[in-house]
Amino acid sequence: MTAISDLEAIEVGLAASEPMRLEGLSSIFEHQPPGGVAKLRPVVGTLEELLSNKTIEYIVIDWSSSSKKLGILEGIRRERPNLRMVVIGPDSTDEVIMKTIIAGARAYLDLSAGPPMVRQALEAVIAGSIWAPRKILSKLIDRLLSGEESSLTSARPHLTTREHEVLQLILLARSNREIAVELGIEERTVKAHVGKLMRKIGAENRIELSMRALSGSFVPQSEEQHCREDTIP
Repeated sequence: MTAISDLEAIEVGLAASEPMRLEGLSSIFEHQPPGGVAKLRPVVGTLEELLSNKTIEYIVIDWSSSSKKLGILEGIRRERPNLRMVVIGPDSTDEVIMKTIIAGARAYLDLSAGPPMVRQALEAVIAGSIWAPRKILSKLIDRLLSGEESSLTSARPHLTTREHEVLQLILLARSNREIAVELGIEERTVKAHVGKLMRKIGAENRIELSMRALSGSFVPQSEEQHCREDTIP
């Protein structure tokens, strides 16, 4: 897990309807990271109780007995847009994972996932990443940009193939250097692509870029921005 300057324990909400499931989820906190890395502290409660606690920024939700998960997630996203959620559910199809992430989750795991995998997903989400296979992220970006989701705005930027690849890796919390190595391009070229993505999607930093890309809240470029971008070598 990435070191965090503020070493106060990070509170993580745990919501599960079954005591046995809750006990299993609680075990992910048994092994804490070494010194220099923030510890994770579980906060157990009902979903309503956890959502009313404004100090909690991360939450693990077990959907084993819920049949209205997407609507609930969309409501949570509207009320607590900065809350990062790890969802565990009974289905594991690509479509379910994509819809769950579009609805507001930052990770989706099926019920077979053990505590170690849940912990990995949680740490990835805390680090600012998305826990999902690359192919699903690619499909997700395509869907968001194509306007298939009715909840999205009408302003949809056009991304080049390379920008699409860079955005996928940003959503996986890759650094500019890591993106450059993976795509076989210069780091300064990656930086230029990131700058263009921020302008096209209307974000001021990488975290906002990820959030806007996943939520579909795009900001259209002005004609001046289009002209300025066209002059960049």
